[in-house]
Amino acid sequence: MQPVPDPARAGDTRASADLLRVIGDPGTAVFLTVRPDGRRRYCYWQPPEPGTGRTGCYVALPTAACDALHSAGRITLGEPLVDPARTTYRVRAVRKAPRTPAVSPRLAPVIRAA
Repeated sequence: MQPVPDPARAGDTRASADLLRVIGDPGTAVFLTVRPDGRRRYCYWQPPEPGTGRTGCYVALPTAACDALHSAGRITLGEPLVDPARTTYRVRAVRKAPRTPAVSPRLAPVIRAA
């Protein structure tokens, strides 16, 4: 499991990359819970580690940093699961489109009308 990024570095690109690594991990289901009073919490379940004696627990992610990733289009929210006490969304990382090299106009083939 990746360590949770420090909320004090919420604007740091390394913290954003760490968050995207956690959210993009297919073995880690990250959820956003929104309470009726507007409180938002991003979290995931960290399973117990065999042999260490550590039990499983929920791990909260920095809300401001996750909200910034969402507004930047780096993460998406799934269909809402509505409950009287909260609404829950599955959070997924957005896959970047593969970079296509720009073609220089000088190198593009010239088509001439006959």
